[in-house]
Order: sequence, then structure tokens, then C-alpha cells
Amino acid sequence: MTDTAALLKRAHELFPDEVVTTAHVRHLDLPLGAGRFALITLDNGFDHTKPTTFGPGSLAKLIEALELVEREAAAGEIAGVGITGKPFIFAVGADLKGVEVLKEHSDALAIGKGGHDVFKRIAALPVPTFAFYNGAAMGGGVEIGLHCDYRTVSTGVPAFSLPECFLGLVPGWGGCTILPNLIGPAKAISVIIENSLSQNRQLKGKQVFDLGIADAIFAPADFLEQSLLWAATVVKGETVVERPEIDRGDAWDQAVAHGRFIADSKVHGAAPAPYRALDIIAAAKNAVPGDVAALQQGFDAEDAALADLIMGGELRSGIYAFNLVQKRGKRPFGAPDKALARPVNKVGVVGAGLMASQLALLFVRQLKVPVVLTDIDQARVDKGVGYVHEEIDKLLGKGRINQDTANRFKGLVSGSLDKAAAFADADFVIEAVFEELGVKQQVFADVEAVVSPTCVLATNTSSLSVTEMAAKLEHPERVVGFHFFNPVAVLPLLEIVRGEQTDDASLATAFGVAKTLRKTGVLVKDAPAFVVNRVLTRFMGEIQAVVDEGTPIETVEKGVEPLGLPMSPIVLIELVGPAIALHVSETLHRAFPDRFHVSENLARVVKAGKRGFYTWASGQQEVDPEVAALLQVGDTVLTPEQVLDRALTAVAQEIALMLDEGVVAEAQDVDLCLITGAGWPFHLGGITPYLDRSGVSERVNGKPFLAPGIASVPA
Repeated sequence: MTDTAALLKRAHELFPDEVVTTAHVRHLDLPLGAGRFALITLDNGFDHTKPTTFGPGSLAKLIEALELVEREAAAGEIAGVGITGKPFIFAVGADLKGVEVLKEHSDALAIGKGGHDVFKRIAALPVPTFAFYNGAAMGGGVEIGLHCDYRTVSTGVPAFSLPECFLGLVPGWGGCTILPNLIGPAKAISVIIENSLSQNRQLKGKQVFDLGIADAIFAPADFLEQSLLWAATVVKGETVVERPEIDRGDAWDQAVAHGRFIADSKVHGAAPAPYRALDIIAAAKNAVPGDVAALQQGFDAEDAALADLIMGGELRSGIYAFNLVQKRGKRPFGAPDKALARPVNKVGVVGAGLMASQLALLFVRQLKVPVVLTDIDQARVDKGVGYVHEEIDKLLGKGRINQDTANRFKGLVSGSLDKAAAFADADFVIEAVFEELGVKQQVFADVEAVVSPTCVLATNTSSLSVTEMAAKLEHPERVVGFHFFNPVAVLPLLEIVRGEQTDDASLATAFGVAKTLRKTGVLVKDAPAFVVNRVLTRFMGEIQAVVDEGTPIETVEKGVEPLGLPMSPIVLIELVGPAIALHVSETLHRAFPDRFHVSENLARVVKAGKRGFYTWASGQQEVDPEVAALLQVGDTVLTPEQVLDRALTAVAQEIALMLDEGVVAEAQDVDLCLITGAGWPFHLGGITPYLDRSGVSERVNGKPFLAPGIASVPA
């Protein structure tokens, strides 16, 4: 047994539940008389809903296929080897379920070495090798193709990426070493660092070709046939692929420096993975194609980085976060039986302002049913409908929809001043009016008088009581909270709030609508500010209190950098709007006066009509002098470390109280909400794994939020 086989056998014993990918070899004659060809198809036996992955058992199957084609190539029986995938899927990389169970550094090292040793055998074949990227390709799926001599890609490929840094890993099966030497370090860093840290941005097939990762591009309908024809011309020498010369001078160093700037701007040094990847890319400057020793040095560095990161907390948090979004997010905990959900064939929207108009656009695009907006005067209604129509035209202009679809969507959106005529046959009516309880109660009273007995009434309130909103209705059981997050089209979270009298049918209908909207529905108890706004307001309240007490804003910003948040708390105030931030803090202060701080300085900023604390007038971010003049602060100055500790202490306490109150079922739901509703990083796992890992949970609450091994290395 070879060393690689022994490594993979040991790894497979640790991961007996692997869904094994088989590497099927079939032989065919290339067109143009180019000779016999061995085509390896990667297939795990399931349809496209269960993508093909590489675990230790899968790599062992690939070895079997490679041993066959190695013998055939050595005997001169084949003229080339190709690798492709099952319908719609090429391969999506290492099986993360296997990574989760690893407990030893040596086992983690085996994962890297095993993959490298198998993929290197492709590069070593004495005949031309081809990767035919027919469908989604990620991580190791991209990297197996990088070990081939040539690559084609389908225009229909919807997702192509090296997402490892997003999760807390590095592209560890050749990505960091080979890709910069194929397309240049700047483009490689865009794929490995920038796209990954931009919420795992994906490339389409055309972009893969334009970057130079693929040498040819064909339409999906006859992709394999065209790829084989192209391969035949390469084998016969009729097509010669010329790749650009890579600048190995200052341009390489500048690209790496720019990559560090991107990593700093995204994670602020808080996650090690992108920096490890950049170190390997920097060293890959010397890995000139054909220099086997230099290439091996890069692979060794990838192995070491993989092993270290697999045994680190950020990766385990990243996998935990990935599983929350992919599994718990799609099967909401505590949701009623979906069979109870009623069909929704028409939607009403009360209000025609910006939020209401965004909701109308979302409903018509995803539900594809009539949507009608109402408001207090015709001008507002016309403006709301006009906004939706303009956004549909923008989608048409970008090629996201065709003319027929645009016409159909526009025809489905209308406005009316007459609620009775507009909503009589609606199945789901959502209000998005001013955040004041009396106003919303009156809106629901008016709507209840004209809708059918089974129509669900939903509120987009961010902090008011759903139970109180429904209290004066004849049928309060039909009212449900349906809280979206801005921007509505981008953030996936929907906090679905069950009032004290909300019935299962209304709740099931709300979850059904959420799924059709492609949103992540999380069941939330009717409690002040629900989940995201409550956690963020407690966090922001401590930050504002620290500033009010005398700590400079610059020190506060530096203090929270280790969290690697998508934006600083001070910038977030500007995004949310100081008036809204103040309103929410006041609402929560009324509910919990001992814990939620209301900043007099923030009130001064709102009164002065300022949009935030910063100005960019000079081209640089700096505290607005006019805002600085408004602030009245004390003389208590904390260090950055003290600022972070204070903020985390408050958050840990608040989450524990929320769990005690049953606001959500488990800590996992808090994390899912922060990831999908506030963009908190995967490497934090939302927040509770970070609080556990840093010891804050134990210190504040006397116990961790999560059991060992859930978002950490198993004991």
C-alpha cells in the first residue's frame, strides 16, 4: 500500500459516513481521428441537489481511475485524458463533514497531502489532460482542473469559486500555488481573497474564461461534444493555447500587497486564513511552471496551512456557520407542518414608501402573483408603483430578465386608494407603515374589515409587539411578524414572529411565503426588538456609552477590529440612520432600562440633522468636526482591549437572557440571524462560538453557549 493510500485509508476510517464520489472511466474515439480518449466522470450517484465532493473515499476511487489511465497512457493506448462531472455539477471540493470530525493535527495534514498526491498524478500523465467544467465547481473541484494541461468551461456554469478563505481555510490542493502562475497574482488574488471575502462571490462561466482560467468556452447544449472536438484539435496540434507571460517582478509583490489591503479591509486581521493564503501566493512567485521543486514547496506550504487551520477555531466556526445557513436555514426549527400553509395567490402591501416598494418588487419577482400597494393619497401610490416598474426596467437592462417577463411583472403590480377593492381577494397582506403602534393597529383594523377570513396579516415591524398590534382585532390569530432586513433584496433573513394568539396555519403560511421568497425564515417569540436588533442595539449601546464616557471614537473603532465585522459600529449608525438607531435604543430602554443605554450625544446628532459621525469630505474617513463639537463626553478613557471586553460582555449577557426568555429555541438561531440578517462573519460563527472560544461566555454566564465539538475541535 502506498503512503497516499495508507493516509486515505486512515482518513476514511475516521469518516465512515462519507458520500463517496466514483470516478467512472469510459473510452471514446476523439473526432478528427485524434485517437482514443479516456474520459473520467465524477459522480456521487445523486442528482444535482447533492453536489459531488471529495472525501478520502472519493480520492481513493479517483486513484483507481488514474491507475488505469496511467497504464493506458504508458502503453500508448490513449491520446489524452479528460475529467468532467455529472449534469449541472463538476465538483464542489472537499467534504466538510469529514473535516468536522478531525481531532488530530496529523489527520488534518493527511487531508492536504492526500489531495495533493492524487491530483499530482493527473499533472504527471504523459498525455495531454483536460478539465471540462460542465457545471458548478468550487474549491477542490476547481483545483483538480488546475492540475490539468487545458480547461474548457460551459457558459451555463452558475457558480465557480475558491471559497476557502470565506470559511477559514486556504485553497490547499494547488489553488494558492498554481492559479497565480496560470493567470497572474492580481487575478488570482481577486478569486482567492477578494471574491471569497465578499460573502463568497461566485464567478459565472464567461468570467472564468475571461480570467484565463479556462482556455475555451462552449454553450451548455452541446458542451461535452464541443469540448471533445476542441480537445481533438489540441491533441493533433491544430490548436495551440498561448497563455500570457507572468510578471514575476514588482507587479507580483504589489498584487500581494493589494491582497493584504483587501484582507485588512474585510477581516481586519481577525481571521488567519486570507493571510496564510497570501503568504503562499507570495512564495509562489518562484514556482515557475516546470520547476517541480518550487511547485512542491508551494504544495507543502498549502498542506501546513490546511492542517493548522483545520485545527483552529475560525474554521470550525466557519463550518458551523455554513451548516447553519445550508441546513438549519432551510429547515426552520420550530416551524409548523408545512401542510398547514394556505396558498398565496395575491399579496397586498399597505404603504408605498421605499420599504413597501422594495417588498412589492420582491413579492412579484419571487411569488409571481398580483401585488397591490395602497397608501393615503394617489401621489404616494403612483410613486411606489413607479419605483417597482423602474426597478423591473433596470433588471431588463442588465439582462437579468427578458422583455416578456418584465411586461408580466409590471402587469402584476398595481396601486389603489381603495383597500376594500384592493385587498378583498388577497391571501397575504403586509404592512410597512410608520413604526408607531397606534398607526399599525388602525391599519390592521381597516384591513381586517375588508379581507377574507383566511387572509394572513403580516407586519414588518422591527421592534413593536405583534401581540399588541393584533390585540383589538376580531381574529388576532391571523397576525404574524414578518421582519425583513435592509437591503431587502440582499439580506436573506426573515424574522417570523409568533404573537401570543398566532395560529399554526397563519404561521405555516408565513414560512411558506418566506421559502418562496428565498429567504431564511427563523421562528422568533414576540419580544422587544426580536433577535438581530436586540443584540445589535445592546452592542451599539455599549459602544455609544463608552464614547459618551470619554473614550475617543478612534479607540472604539480599534477595539472592535478583532471581530472583523462587515462595518464598524460607528459606520453602521450612518447606514441605519441616527434617528432610527436612537428610536430603537429608546424602545429597548423602555423595556429594559437597566441594560439598554440611550445616548444623549446620539440624540444631539439626530437633532442637528447629521447623517452620522463621519465625513469623507477630504477623501478620507474622519470624525465630522461639526459632530465632534456637539459631543459632551466624560473623562473615562478605555483601552481598545477594554472596549472590546465591555461590548462582548454585554452581548454575552443579552444572548443568555434571550435564550432564557425563549426568544429563539437555541443559540444556533441567534447565530443564524446575525449571519443572514446583519452580515456577521462566518469565521465568528455568528457570535456565540467566538464568545465561547474567547472565554467570555464562561466568565459572564458560567457556561459556554455551545457543546464542545459543535463549533470547535472535538475533544
